[in-house]
Amino acid sequence: PGLISVQRMSAASIVNKNSEVARKLQALAINISAGTGLQGILKSNLGPKGTLKMLVSGAGDIKLTKDGSVLLHEMQIQHPTASMIARTATAQDDIVGDGTTSTVLLIGEVLKQCERYLSEGVHPRVLSEGIERARDMVLEALESLSKVRDTQDRELLRQVCWSSLNTKVSPELSDKLADVCTDAVRCVMTPDEPIDLFMVEIMHMQHKMDTDTSLVRGLVLDHGARHPDMPKELRYCYILTCNVNLEYEKS
Repeated sequence: PGLISVQRMSAASIVNKNSEVARKLQALAINISAGTGLQGILKSNLGPKGTLKMLVSGAGDIKLTKDGSVLLHEMQIQHPTASMIARTATAQDDIVGDGTTSTVLLIGEVLKQCERYLSEGVHPRVLSEGIERARDMVLEALESLSKVRDTQDRELLRQVCWSSLNTKVSPELSDKLADVCTDAVRCVMTPDEPIDLFMVEIMHMQHKMDTDTSLVRGLVLDHGARHPDMPKELRYCYILTCNVNLEYEKS
């Protein structure tokens, strides 16, 4: 009898011949490598001694930052697992406003420990169940350690803001910005209602230094004078607000 050769072909290869197929331990190794690789990029950002990263866009724009949220948004992440971790960090930033770098480092470290147990033959499902049980235990511990604090306390809010800023900017600037940010939030804060951060606007003045940042308790209209003879300062004047364009337009 003749020999019949049967070639196993995955469904993904049938749909797309250019697709890459990884199975079992190879797929696990690729996903773990993506998570630990993202961890390796961001781990040097953490803490007051973290190093700045220089980001250069396609247009040549240079941006210096060690904020994990900014780095994850600016980097072009193609690996699906690394992209999922980046979305997790983005959700952390949207809900809490800080902790994106810590989130990526925590996920990367968990994946490192999983890799060790996978090499010993532990099934991935057992590991996922263990991680879920650990999550529940951590939530219970945090709930028992949490304390109710007065959110109207300015000094408490300033300390929270300062602890977040101090890992991203210089100490001199973090002290300045902590007062500015705290007072800005307190200006738009309404009791028993969610804070609308869209009521706070950040305006960039290119002719000033970062240490000259200040809070204006009101409206800032950075339009300049329309005529050189216009007065530089007016007090107790009437202000007209309208939603139509007053500039001359050719029809």
